[in-house]
Amino acid sequence: MAAITSDIGRAPAARVVAGVQCLLHRKGYMLALAAFDCASEWNTISVQLQQRGIEGVISIDAILPQNLSLPVASVDLEYMTFQEPLSEEMQTWLLELGESAAETVLRQIEKETVPRRMKVAPKLPNAHFEVPSERLGVAVDARERA
Repeated sequence: MAAITSDIGRAPAARVVAGVQCLLHRKGYMLALAAFDCASEWNTISVQLQQRGIEGVISIDAILPQNLSLPVASVDLEYMTFQEPLSEEMQTWLLELGESAAETVLRQIEKETVPRRMKVAPKLPNAHFEVPSERLGVAVDARERA
């Protein structure tokens, strides 16, 4: 997944990114960061995201094109005024906001991929049966029929 922002150096945006990273790490995903502040750069970044296998995008104060074919969650902090240093409550809120944005994108990704996985059940190669059948609880003759 990618987080795109116009200014990663702003404390509020950085806290949101930290929340995104925390949730993705717990769920086994990796986060890529991209910074851009002008729509003309989007074509280059979009190609780079696709080449790297990015499955979803979280936009933090960045305007993404309408024709983006990836799951997206947008976080708009520009309308808020933040007093730095950020209070502990504000830091916690921003972390939770990042986690919520990441969860939103993950739900979109899972909604797209789960039906495909359910349609075709993969056949496990024979190499997966190296463990003695007694430990697997699988009868040998049932294994040989497959």
